[in-house]
Amino acid sequence: MKKSEFESPGYREIAAPLVDYLRKMGFTHVEFLPVAEHAYYPSWGYQVTGFFAPTSRYGTPEDFQYLVNALHEGGIGVIVDWVPAHFPRDEWALAKFDGTALYEHEDPRQGSHQDWGTLIFNFGRHEVRNFLTANALFWCERFHIDGLRVDAVASMLYLDYSRKEGEWVPNKYGGRENLEAIAFLREFNHLVHTECEGVVTIAEESTAWPLVTRPPYLGGLGFSFKWNMGWMHDTLGYFKRDSIHRKYHQNDLTFAMLYHYNENFMLPLSHDEVVHGKGSLLGRMPGDDWQKFANLRCLLTYQWMFPGKKLIFMGCELGQPKEWNANSQLDWWLLDAGPYHKGTQRLVEDLNRLYRDRHALYQTDFDGGGFQWIDCADNENSVLSFLRRDEHGGGEVVVILNLTPVVRADYRIGLPKEGFWREALNTDAGFYGGTNVGNGGGVTADSYQVHSQPFSAAVTLPPLGVVVLVK
Repeated sequence: MKKSEFESPGYREIAAPLVDYLRKMGFTHVEFLPVAEHAYYPSWGYQVTGFFAPTSRYGTPEDFQYLVNALHEGGIGVIVDWVPAHFPRDEWALAKFDGTALYEHEDPRQGSHQDWGTLIFNFGRHEVRNFLTANALFWCERFHIDGLRVDAVASMLYLDYSRKEGEWVPNKYGGRENLEAIAFLREFNHLVHTECEGVVTIAEESTAWPLVTRPPYLGGLGFSFKWNMGWMHDTLGYFKRDSIHRKYHQNDLTFAMLYHYNENFMLPLSHDEVVHGKGSLLGRMPGDDWQKFANLRCLLTYQWMFPGKKLIFMGCELGQPKEWNANSQLDWWLLDAGPYHKGTQRLVEDLNRLYRDRHALYQTDFDGGGFQWIDCADNENSVLSFLRRDEHGGGEVVVILNLTPVVRADYRIGLPKEGFWREALNTDAGFYGGTNVGNGGGVTADSYQVHSQPFSAAVTLPPLGVVVLVK
């Protein structure tokens, strides 16, 4: 082990400051990378060797329980990454456990991942399925985990995952679907949801596999949520473009609504997007420092306002310029290095507060009546507007994005109700590091019809900014 591992704070030491920070920022949940024991530290826990043991690097099982209890007492839910997709080849772990391919397949075309150099569970064996489902229940029952995020689900579903022709074995029908893994995932989800009330399961599934978040009796896999990898890649692809080119790519931001109601989606900006040469979120934004931070504020606000549950990786709320480094802490000193980093953190805090206060932002994520485009076709100005509604069809929240560094004064936006609309959030506020271009606290809608809405108002759109209006 590296020295830095021993210097890391333990489960108990991190409990109080973590709870305080999450409560201050207004987050509802924290997700841990895999905490099960793993020998290879650079795997970040994804190559599990001790499925029933919290890693001893940071303390005992009782210490981990202390951390979870502290988070729960602070009103914070706990999600952990769970890894049934593969395991290492170490002979002292599960590989060749009794001298034979007990947990894995003997045939490497079925039993090994070429991408990671790890082995694949033989999901067709009752003993293996029992081992894994018991392990999932163990984390929920013994440690009171509130959610399991299942890693690399796509690699479980497809027999030809990351394989060339001739490097995989078809199923009994000649297809590429891993029928045993499908049955296992359905069994896993059924048991977790019936035995552990309130626990959610989340699939990291990167393909168009249907019905991931629909119940098994409807032919689904039974997950509570699915990571929307398409939204993530399209959105990051859009924001890395110079603003002068964005008018040709507005569909990158609108396409997700064409399939949004197919699944219960979570919108992730995860650890995978800030490592391995990809740079930080801030680092991939175009322009000078002001434009980079303005773009980052737009990105985060767009994520919070768009339908779907939200997930960001630690450091994104600070506007950290460097890639994530697993061997060091976040650059907290940046909060004292000018207005931009502190402003980004303040924005995320206010986004969480607005999100909690406005039911329309979370009650109807998966209800078609909860979202409506106001205007998604003004690609010439790179302006995008939509509204969110609560479960009663009211409580409207209007979101307007101006994704170029040009101030747009007297920009008329259709609104569903007349009268005064309060500017609940403006990402260009000086408080966040912006230029303070805004609407003096709000706008007034009159009976002039625009965008198929019965009322409208002239709004000043700040440069590279998002304006959120509420009644």
